[in-house]
Amino acid sequence: MQRIRNLHSGKSKFLFGFTLLSFISVICAAFDLGVSDNFDFARREILLRRIGHELLLQSGDSTSRVLPVKKITENEYQISFENELTFQTEFLVKTTRRFLAKDSLAFDYVVTVLNCGNSSVAYGYAVSQNKKEDIVACLGRRQPKGCYIINVTFKPTRIRAIKNGYFIGSLSFLAFAGFILLRSVKPSRVLPADQHGSMHTLGSVLFDAKNRKLIINGKTTDLTTTETRILLVFALAPNETIERSRLQKEIWEDEGVIVGRSLDMFISKLRKKLEFDTNVNIVVIRSKGYKLKISC
Repeated sequence: MQRIRNLHSGKSKFLFGFTLLSFISVICAAFDLGVSDNFDFARREILLRRIGHELLLQSGDSTSRVLPVKKITENEYQISFENELTFQTEFLVKTTRRFLAKDSLAFDYVVTVLNCGNSSVAYGYAVSQNKKEDIVACLGRRQPKGCYIINVTFKPTRIRAIKNGYFIGSLSFLAFAGFILLRSVKPSRVLPADQHGSMHTLGSVLFDAKNRKLIINGKTTDLTTTETRILLVFALAPNETIERSRLQKEIWEDEGVIVGRSLDMFISKLRKKLEFDTNVNIVVIRSKGYKLKISC
């Protein structure tokens, strides 16, 4: 019984340790994702600011500032300028494509140029990862000088898919690794013989638990692992009644399955292997269990 409790205790400690390790790993993965997001979004803001800078230069303005990029929502940004400017639509499209190609999360986005005064749309276009789905019109036209705000909206589903895919992938890997580890470190079933010695004398029968053998008058009879486990329980308590439930629990509980008739079958096999010595027999104690009866 103590061996079973130790085995269960070892399993419980392992499961607790693995659960704790998995929890820490998931937290670290989530933290890493957050740090990565902050880096990617900071880099994106720099790229958007570069777009504004290029527009000022092509407008002939090399002194005024691009105002700080505003993050309106999680996926929408706004570029604004200190002074008025003019721009050519084709140049704006090529410039945003060139810089946002360096953004690892910018697959699909919409660019909208608004007039500062009334927020009306001066120009707009959509860029997709699949170029056939691009919506770009009115190229080659130069917009009049004025106050403009440029809104860039990124498709959110792609960003979430990348983050969620990484996160779910991490959890799946942890679950798989845990399964492999649990199987690989599962404590092997140790025969009680390892704790109580391997050789036992039962009348004229010599019971070698370590090598799973019975030696009777120099003749050797092999035992199965289960037969050895059952006989060892009896050998450690000769002439004492062993409850049926105790035998079932000690022999089969580790396997998670207890079949009542299996015990009777193994007892019957052991009786036949011990019948060479009439002074050694496994008897039934009605309504209680069994006893290894050894007569003097």
